[in-house]
Amino acid sequence: MRTVLIIDDQPAVREALSLLLSLHDIRPLTAAMPEEGMAMLARERVDVVIADMNFSADTTSGEEGVALFHAIRARHPDLPVILLTGWSHLETAVRLVKAGAADYLSKPWDDAKLLATVENLLELSENARVAENARVTRRRRRETLERDYDLRGIVFASDEMLHVIELACQVARADVPVLITGPNGAGKERIAEIVHANSAVRDKPLLTVNCGALPSELIEAELFGAEAGAFTGATRAREGRFEAANGGTLFLDEIGNLPPAGQMKLLRVLESGEFERLGSTRTRKVKVRVISATNADLTAMIRDGKFREDLYYRLNTIQIALPPLSERPDDILPLAEHFLDGAALSDEARDALIAYPWPGNVRELRNTIERAKLLGGPGEITVMHLGLPAVATVPSRSLDDPPREAVEEALKKAGGVISRAARALGLSRQALYRRMQRYGIPTEG
Repeated sequence: MRTVLIIDDQPAVREALSLLLSLHDIRPLTAAMPEEGMAMLARERVDVVIADMNFSADTTSGEEGVALFHAIRARHPDLPVILLTGWSHLETAVRLVKAGAADYLSKPWDDAKLLATVENLLELSENARVAENARVTRRRRRETLERDYDLRGIVFASDEMLHVIELACQVARADVPVLITGPNGAGKERIAEIVHANSAVRDKPLLTVNCGALPSELIEAELFGAEAGAFTGATRAREGRFEAANGGTLFLDEIGNLPPAGQMKLLRVLESGEFERLGSTRTRKVKVRVISATNADLTAMIRDGKFREDLYYRLNTIQIALPPLSERPDDILPLAEHFLDGAALSDEARDALIAYPWPGNVRELRNTIERAKLLGGPGEITVMHLGLPAVATVPSRSLDDPPREAVEEALKKAGGVISRAARALGLSRQALYRRMQRYGIPTEG
């Protein structure tokens, strides 16, 4: 239940506020003195504190209220505190608001204003609690992955990649084909490595064939092998990748480039484990886990008659969709820092990395950082060293930028949910990330 702690030495004030809150389904707790209030905070879950500024008839300085506020902030830094003040304490209350108090209300208070303030803070407190629970859950999920699975050193921070890697680990032990989709350079091969590294055949070979890097007339020989004389230049028999990967895993990258004859043979291997080398009538049998990847729209290729529908459904028993780097901006700086290997980035360079859309994905980011390291030498990497298009660089402050205080307030009201805060500020998610980076506001709890 929503709970508010009232700390005030006047019984009439405590009683009036308790009644007002109770009438609006808010549980009141009361304490007459600061020490009692601090003890109650130690044993009760409280969402908001309403604290008086003065607890002594001998003084009207408000020093007790100041000390109480700082004690609450020290032990419960995220707990909202509303100050109740008389006119003699107004200047002190304003100073405490600047120091982090949620608000102040003058005695005698206005019931409607007090309730509106409390309700707003309770909503913020609930949003913050939900956000914190989400952060804790996310951290635990990641810790479980890192403890129980071999992640092959993959670097990530985003929820999007957390979901992808969880799925890869979950399906790893299932002896079924996996299709990884996503743009070039996004890291599909690394996901294939994670699937193999956590499979039942992880001690067997993982072989890779890039179906887009070989002429169509050589792909079949690469996959299934060939006898001597099977084609021009075949001077001796050779085994294909399926034979070499027997008992292990075969990763077929750019599967959309496989020619029709190769598609038919691949379908047969997936269904029966059988194939023949080019130029041979001898049927060979293998057991191979097939992981394939593509940046193409295979369903569109099926409609155009360029890809077999039955093969698509065989390959697509489990699909892992890898989002582009532009859709997981939380990963940009961790990846950049990984590629930097100890080199430092200027604040402006960090802004530029966040702002750039990365059409070449992780591969482009890695190449950009490697070039910047060469140009920057042992010093700090700047925007100039990155060499990104001008559209990616951002001024340190533009006229229509929301100030730091507005960004922090929007994040607070949104409970730390970036997309919700961005909508409130009229910004895109990436634009908000840029401003958070510029102001030094953490993007990950």
